[in-house]
Amino acid sequence: MTDDPLPCDVDCTSAHGDVLNRRCACSVVDVGRVRDTLLSRLQIPHAVDPHKHAHLFSPYALFVDRAALTAMGAVAAALFKVAKNLDYIAHVLRWAPPIGRHDPNSAGGVLGLDFHLTVAGPRLIEINTNPGGLLLNALLLDDVRSCAPAAWAPWTSRTLACEAALTAWLEDARQQCGRMPARLAVVDVAPREQFLFPEFELYAQAFQERGVDSVIRAPDALSFSPKGLRDAHGQIDAVYNRLTDFALADPASAPLQNAYLKRAIALTPHPRAHALFADKRNLIALGDSWLLRGWGIDTASTERLVQVIPPTVEVVPGNREALWRNRNGYFFKPASGFGSRGSYRGDKLTRRVWDSMALAPYVAQAIVPPGARIVHGDVSLKADVRCFASESGVLLFAARLYQGQTTNMRTPSGGFAAVLTSRAARPDPRG
Repeated sequence: MTDDPLPCDVDCTSAHGDVLNRRCACSVVDVGRVRDTLLSRLQIPHAVDPHKHAHLFSPYALFVDRAALTAMGAVAAALFKVAKNLDYIAHVLRWAPPIGRHDPNSAGGVLGLDFHLTVAGPRLIEINTNPGGLLLNALLLDDVRSCAPAAWAPWTSRTLACEAALTAWLEDARQQCGRMPARLAVVDVAPREQFLFPEFELYAQAFQERGVDSVIRAPDALSFSPKGLRDAHGQIDAVYNRLTDFALADPASAPLQNAYLKRAIALTPHPRAHALFADKRNLIALGDSWLLRGWGIDTASTERLVQVIPPTVEVVPGNREALWRNRNGYFFKPASGFGSRGSYRGDKLTRRVWDSMALAPYVAQAIVPPGARIVHGDVSLKADVRCFASESGVLLFAARLYQGQTTNMRTPSGGFAAVLTSRAARPDPRG
C-alpha cells in the first residue's frame, strides 16, 4: 500500500467507500462488548468458545457507497421475481432432485446474496438459502462507533433488522400452513457442535419471545407418524432448517422429508427454494440475457442480473480440457455445494484434484477478486458483502473480512463486520 491511512478526524463527506477501505484503518466496533452482549443473551453458558469463536466478529467496518447497496437490493428483488417465472422454474428443475418439484407455496424465507465489490459495481458470486449470520451481524449494529458518523452509518438498526428477519421467517411459515406455528424446532446436525450454534440460540429465544415455543434439535431427534412430526417432548409444526442436506436425502432427514412432503410442517428454507435459487448452475441461466428475455422477464430485471453475475458455465466433458488450459481465470464450485467446500481457484488446482472433480457436477465462474480492507498495521484483508433479503425487501447488509483462498472465521481482525454506508448518495467522479 502506498498511501498512509487517513487520520481519524478525516472529513469523509467527499470520500468514497473504496478510498476509505484502502486508507482508513480505524476500528469502530468494541468486539469485547459485542461478545458480552451475545453471552448475556444466551442461556447455554459455553455456547461461545473463546478459542473457536475468537475471530467471529471484526472490530473493523466495511465502507460501501449507498448506490452499491441499492443495486444489491434491486438484484435481490429481481431474483425473487424471476423465481416465479414458469419457464425459469421448468429450466432449473431439470437438474434439481425430485423433491425440488414439491411446491410448498412459499418463496422459502431469507436469501443470502454474496457480492464482491468492484470498480464497476457489485458482482453476485453466489446465492444461499440458509445464510448464517443475520442475527449475529445485527448485534454489531448497536456497537458501531463510526469514525465519521455524520457521513457514514449502518443501513438499518439492530431492532429493525431482527424484527424484519423474524417477520419474514414467520410469514413464510404462515404461507405454507395457513397459520402461525405453535411449536418450532431449529434443526441442524449435532447443533451444539456447529460454529453458528450461538445464532441458533438467538433465533430460538426470539421466536419464544414472539409466542412460539422453540427448541433446537438434530434431525435424528425427530420422528414422523400420521400424528405429525414430533420430538421427545411433543409435536412440532414448523422447522427453521439449517441443514446442508438440501434435498433431505440423508436417512437421518427422513422424518423431515416425510413431514414436508405430507405438508405436516412449515419448513423454511425448503428444498424447492434451494432448487430455484441456490444451485450454482442457476447462475448460468440468471446471467443469460437471451434466456431471460425469451421467458418474458422485464428489461430492468434482466439487465440487473446480467450486469452483476460473472460469466459462469457448467463443467461438462466437452469443455473440460479448455477450462483446464484456462483455469487461472476461473473459480470452480460444486453445483450444490456450500460454504466454499470443494471450491477451488483455478491457479491452485492440481491435475489430481481436477480429475477427481469429474465425479460431481461443477460450474466454472470467471474470477472476480474480492474487495480489500486495510486495517491496523497495513494488513490487507479480503472483503465480501452479504445481502440478507426476503420477498419483502432487504433485511440487512453485512461483511466478512478474511485472508485465504475462501471466506473463513479464522483470520485475526477478521470475521463478521459491520457495513457502513453513505448517508446520502453522492456523484462518483469516476463516472
